[in-house]
Amino acid sequence: MSETALSPSAELSALVLDRLVAGTGVVERPTEWAALRGPSFPEPVGRVRYFTGDRGVSVASVVYIGLVLPAAGLDSHMVFAFGADDGPLPHFTLDSVYAGGGYAFHLDLVQRADLAAHPVYTDTVYGPLTKPHARAAEIPGLTAAAVGPRQRSLMSPWMLVHRADEAALRAVGPIVEEYADHWLSLAAAMPAEAAGELAGTDLAVRDRRLRSALFSREIDPVWNRVDRLLGPATTDRLRHLLITGRPEGTR
Repeated sequence: MSETALSPSAELSALVLDRLVAGTGVVERPTEWAALRGPSFPEPVGRVRYFTGDRGVSVASVVYIGLVLPAAGLDSHMVFAFGADDGPLPHFTLDSVYAGGGYAFHLDLVQRADLAAHPVYTDTVYGPLTKPHARAAEIPGLTAAAVGPRQRSLMSPWMLVHRADEAALRAVGPIVEEYADHWLSLAAAMPAEAAGELAGTDLAVRDRRLRSALFSREIDPVWNRVDRLLGPATTDRLRHLLITGRPEGTR
């Protein structure tokens, strides 16, 4: 698909990826997945872009995974921006997908601590998202996606996960930008009071457990579908990248 004629799902993800990269100063690194191929598909079915920040900064990495298979009606774009594993910055996530004849998206700032027990952190990180979260309910053509309670437990109450027609997906763009801009403001300067409230949390250990669950085959059935496209070995290497923030074999 040419960059001059992006699909609506690709366009939304590209807008956000460009915003995150420009706003954080992360640098793109080469990976083995400039073209993703699967055992049943001789032609490339997608690609990965991987960016990292300098050590000691709040943003550890940004990852884009695109899977495009027109013959199967699939156009999937995932963008993740990860805070440092030992820091309070939530992880930004956007999935923008066309599959099964319709669009869908998932948007959230993934929580880094128990929100009920950390009210200052919650109000600082999520309070500004309350109005854009509520505005999504006013967009015609959005319907709530079926997500089980186990998956929801890994996300925040400000998560948006909906099916959409094309007009609705385009209409949600400004809300996605608000989430991304708020995340960038936190990445630039997390308020000390909010960060200090997490002082008793082993953030690195919690983050590894969270990300292992978030990208688990047992919890998220999307990985079984990726298996069918790319094969289990490639899927596991992509999951490793998302769980650890690094390709296998790197430190």
